[in-house]
Amino acid sequence: MTAPRRVLVTGASGFIGRHALEPLLQRGLELHAVTSRDAPTQQAPRDVHWHQADLLDPGSHGALLTAVAPTDLLHLAWYAEHGSFWTSTENLRWIAATIALVHAFAEYGGRRAVLAGSCAEYRWGDPGPCLEGVTPLEPATLYGTAKNATRAVLAAAAGELGVELAWGRVFFLYGPGEAPGRLVASVIGSLLAGERALTSDGRQIRDFLHVADVAGAFAALLDSRVTGAVNIGSGEARPLRDVIDAIGAATGRADLLDVGALSPRPGDPAELVCDTTRLRTEVGFMPAITLDDGIERTVAWWRDQAGR
Repeated sequence: MTAPRRVLVTGASGFIGRHALEPLLQRGLELHAVTSRDAPTQQAPRDVHWHQADLLDPGSHGALLTAVAPTDLLHLAWYAEHGSFWTSTENLRWIAATIALVHAFAEYGGRRAVLAGSCAEYRWGDPGPCLEGVTPLEPATLYGTAKNATRAVLAAAAGELGVELAWGRVFFLYGPGEAPGRLVASVIGSLLAGERALTSDGRQIRDFLHVADVAGAFAALLDSRVTGAVNIGSGEARPLRDVIDAIGAATGRADLLDVGALSPRPGDPAELVCDTTRLRTEVGFMPAITLDDGIERTVAWWRDQAGR
């Protein structure tokens, strides 16, 4: 009987990570989840082995990898403080920590690594969907530059390390557990509190995907043999106004939406969506949650949090 693959999941208590555990378990994988804090005591699957480690300390990698002996790595951890991650120099620390972790993973016998990238790696402003290997990689932010630099170094070294490397480029996600200051969560929070929700005019075209589908895509990517960059999104171009209106409908407080009260952020591209051909045809993943259903689920989660 073949032993199950042992997967080390970093960022396991984060926004994507906490949603990725169940779909990974459903694929028959043995999960070892890393957190910098105490292991979650609620809403975490029972069959997960938790480990506490500071991934920014390369000295901790050896003990962690010795304890787990992972065959696979799903690296989701990165600095993600809302409002500051675009420009924070913490990104520099995560470049070094990520490269060191993958290097150590290979030295300890690991064979397949899947890491989380970002749509911020692409050049913003080009018309049409972003396509892997075609759309130029010209990041406009420190965050995007850090992600792209990490990918480039590891992709170049993967052959020497003996590691299969896949890179999931996440576009726009939302759902339960999202930082309160982000668009979907902030609009929901205002409307549920009976306050006016100030937004831009909503003409920006975006690609939104529920976090459970994002997590499912990473689970499918890990369980595949696909390598290289893979866009993770819905593949649907939707104006932000659709998202805002869906929140208004789900909360029953569309009367409190103040669309157009805010100006778009400087440098905000008019359109940022992705081509999901690789995700659909090579990885074999299709999103299961529509925008309206996803917004309704997210509103219900926030209502539940407010009632606790």
